[in-house]
Amino acid sequence: MTIRIAVEEGALPVARTRNARRTLLLLVLACVAPVIASYVAFYFWQPEERMNYGSLLAPVALPDITLAGMAGQPPVTLSELKGRWTLLYAGEGGCDRACEAALYVMRQSRLAQGKEMERVARVWLVTDQVSPSARVLDAHSGLHVAQADEAWLAVMPGAASGQHVFLIDPLGNAMMRFPENADPKGVIRDLQRLLKYSQVGRG
Repeated sequence: MTIRIAVEEGALPVARTRNARRTLLLLVLACVAPVIASYVAFYFWQPEERMNYGSLLAPVALPDITLAGMAGQPPVTLSELKGRWTLLYAGEGGCDRACEAALYVMRQSRLAQGKEMERVARVWLVTDQVSPSARVLDAHSGLHVAQADEAWLAVMPGAASGQHVFLIDPLGNAMMRFPENADPKGVIRDLQRLLKYSQVGRG
């Protein structure tokens, strides 16, 4: 009898460890599943005439690096972006016509989401040392502006060209690139569907 009890008591830590691992796994799945579900629904459960406007990228996580803020703004961290869908543009601080068009697309695409707009963030990564003008920033309230980092640009194909708007998912992965001179209607439509299929960030 004594031996049997000793064995059962020795098995308790093992059982507790397994339960703890199972609980941790369930918590991770609960966080990741809504984003995965949005990918599946967006790319595989849609009629041919409703194909996405942006180009799907193999999801790659942005590096966990703090980016220095510009134009008096605070630093941008990866943790701040997690939990929301983020429209991101990288371009020079002087902001030429392509830059202004990209910022316009990001602003209008977010505003078009109506009551869901708070689930969308916008980031401009400045690829040189020129601080953006007050004129440009005043037209884009709420836009996060930070100094670009090569490690961030490396996970977004063509980001340094200053021609594309990218979409970052709520887990911090670069997952979509929109065409040059993107049509706001196409970006709005893609974003609407992703917000619809994903519960992340919904109050």
